Amino acid sequence: MRRVKMLCFALMGLMMAAITAVAQPATQTAEAAVSYKGYVAIAAGIGFAIAVFGGAIGQSRIGAAACEGAARNPGAAGRIQTMMILGLALIESLVLFALLVVFAVVKPIAS
Repeated sequence: MRRVKMLCFALMGLMMAAITAVAQPATQTAEAAVSYKGYVAIAAGIGFAIAVFGGAIGQSRIGAAACEGAARNPGAAGRIQTMMILGLALIESLVLFALLVVFAVVKPIAS
């Protein structure tokens, strides 16, 4: 585990050092002034991917806990299912809200 961590830090340091090697000189054109648009879109996509990953993990944990709870107490399965569906709806709404935030961030920049 320690070797993997050291390798990751070494690769991160190498990538950070390589940033200056591919840097372009500053120009006075309008294209250079808005060159950050692509980076904003990439960052928004990565942020949304993290939100979806978190939502998927949360939904899977809720499903597993509901199955385990229903197996332990079959009499309460109806109440457990109702709470599970409510939790799943709330998690899905948070992921959709993250998608709307991505659209709100990327749209003004693309215009």
